[in-house]
Amino acid sequence: MVLAGNSSPVCGQLRALSGGRMIAGSLPPRLVKLAQEVGASPAGPTGWAGGNDTGCGEQILSYGQAEKVVIGAVLLLLTLLTIAGNCLVVISVCFVKKLRQPSNYLIVSLALADLSVAVAVMPFVSVTDLIGGEWIFGRLFCNVFIAMDVMCCTASIMTLCVISIDRYLGITRPLTYPVRQNGKCMAKMILCVWLLSASITIPPLFGWAQNVNDEKVCLISQDFGYTIYSTAVAFYIPMSVMLFMYYQIYKAAKKSAAKHKFAGFPRPEETEGISVNGVVKLHKESEECTNFSRLLKHDRRNISIFKREQKAATTLGIIVGAFTVCWLPFFILSTARPFICGTACSCIPLWVERTFLWLGYANSLINPFIYAFFNRDLRTTYRNLLQCRYRNINRKLSAAGMHEALKLAEKPEFVLRSCDYSRKKSHDS
Repeated sequence: MVLAGNSSPVCGQLRALSGGRMIAGSLPPRLVKLAQEVGASPAGPTGWAGGNDTGCGEQILSYGQAEKVVIGAVLLLLTLLTIAGNCLVVISVCFVKKLRQPSNYLIVSLALADLSVAVAVMPFVSVTDLIGGEWIFGRLFCNVFIAMDVMCCTASIMTLCVISIDRYLGITRPLTYPVRQNGKCMAKMILCVWLLSASITIPPLFGWAQNVNDEKVCLISQDFGYTIYSTAVAFYIPMSVMLFMYYQIYKAAKKSAAKHKFAGFPRPEETEGISVNGVVKLHKESEECTNFSRLLKHDRRNISIFKREQKAATTLGIIVGAFTVCWLPFFILSTARPFICGTACSCIPLWVERTFLWLGYANSLINPFIYAFFNRDLRTTYRNLLQCRYRNINRKLSAAGMHEALKLAEKPEFVLRSCDYSRKKSHDS
């Protein structure tokens, strides 16, 4: 979520002192000795060119023309795909009547946060990476950029957390929660997410922890307390909540699956043992079909809840898994960096930071496609919008929903007809 820079003002001043005509007696002996040591080794650490020495332990990378073209094309493709995917989500929910439900407001908030990352953050990171990691946009914009980066990425992460809570309440309280799940409630939750995300960006702007910011460096504050606070609020707490919610939904789905294992349904391995007497077998099948018919008639709603729980568990599991894979390496690195490198700058290799950073940004790319994969209405809307078929989208969604409902209704009726046939055959016998 932040950029690392490539120079140290302290080391630059020491070099000026060592190469200038200053009187040694006017400086403390320890500072004079340090300046002499720095001046005596201009090449910096072993293996680094003198022109690329950063003083923060990082190296300004230099790419060839072909490398720049490849890196630029990949980063541009990631940015454009992120913008396109999240714009599709916003347009779909805002303009398609069937999708304008309170539960989808959170998905719109997530798409807006991811869209903000793609528009306000990714382009500047791409340019900085193409020129080797040097910040060229000035000191003033550095603070604005860090604030936007932290707020948008945190809003995306915390919205995923709130979505997991929303899914959990919808599964465990199917009767009471939908009544409370109205537009005002969703709006308050979204407002709280963005305010909490903004609160992480405030301390560096008001003096608690200053960002590392000079002509070539743009790095979020490495203050120990601020680092622990920001990473905990932005990632570790939301991830813990998401994992707990997924575990609870998984337990509910597993419990529901055990409840809906119909003990009375005919099982071939059990009926084969009584195949000696055909009449007994037919009576057994008739009794089992009667039990199953009763379950189908009285538990249709429970079966629907069971299917919803299974789908929610699968969807949330993939969302949590993708989120963890994308962001966990970056936040582990961000948490450990001040304790490894100190608070003045970063000593982590630039390519490592950039790889983990873009892996985190990739989460903003895959979120729209995860929801579309598990949501038939979103899939249908995407397809119609991409094919420029804007008219009658609501009618098509209603027809698709009706067709799906009829398909689900036909299966129980087929089983009931089979059971009626078994009972009739048993009665004739």
